[in-house]
Amino acid sequence: MLKQRIITALILLPIALCGFFLLEGGAFALFIGAVVTLGAWEWARLAGLAAQPLRVGYAAVVALLLYLAYLTPVLAPWLLAAAMVWWVAATLLVLSYPSSSRYWGGLPGRLLIGLLILLPAWQGLVQLKLWPQANLLIIAVMVLVWGADIGAYFAGKRFGKRKLAPRVSPGKSWEGLVGGLIASLLITAVVGVQQGWQAGSLLIAMAGAALVVLVSVVGDLTESMFKRQSGIKDSSNLLPGHGGVLDRIDSLTAAVPVFVVLLWLAGWGAQ
Repeated sequence: MLKQRIITALILLPIALCGFFLLEGGAFALFIGAVVTLGAWEWARLAGLAAQPLRVGYAAVVALLLYLAYLTPVLAPWLLAAAMVWWVAATLLVLSYPSSSRYWGGLPGRLLIGLLILLPAWQGLVQLKLWPQANLLIIAVMVLVWGADIGAYFAGKRFGKRKLAPRVSPGKSWEGLVGGLIASLLITAVVGVQQGWQAGSLLIAMAGAALVVLVSVVGDLTESMFKRQSGIKDSSNLLPGHGGVLDRIDSLTAAVPVFVVLLWLAGWGAQ
């Protein structure tokens, strides 16, 4: 299994790096759209579409919606606003699972939830690519999320005792969550000091980083919740040794829209 994971990572890493940092404009939107469309194909299974033609059909609908969003950039604020509403709702659903499953709206509701997760994530990355220091911003949100994941792993392994959401993901602990937050705050502080930010700006940045990380945890738990309800371990086997696309990007689907909205509120898009 470890060998398989390493081989898959070695193949995917250069593709991901080139796609994220070398592509621009429509090519970048198409690259991210391809990833999101694969995620949609996986989500259809979590939503309850077992037949392959139906799963492909859902993915095709998502791809069409992405194309329409690309042609209509005026929709970007609305997609990101929808994401904010959804991730607040998702937090409540995760905290109250399994009783919250009755509020999912059956198959139509689950398919709609997939749109609320995937479309804003695509929109957020496309938006970041349009702004000053685009690649650095993309690196920033990824480092925040991955740094928090690493901090949570080691803190949870060493100190983890109290389960964070035992009915959703028994492996996560409150101690791990705190460890992840501390890691992300340390990363933000180091960057802020290196960049010479004023104390007020640094505190605001650290608060924003904490919010992004907390939402990324909700993104992870949300996918775990739907997988548990469906009795599925991995979203697919597209990535040997790593599970599916959603298993790799679940945290980012939540973190990216929030990260973009916070930057937008800070006036970044006007720079």
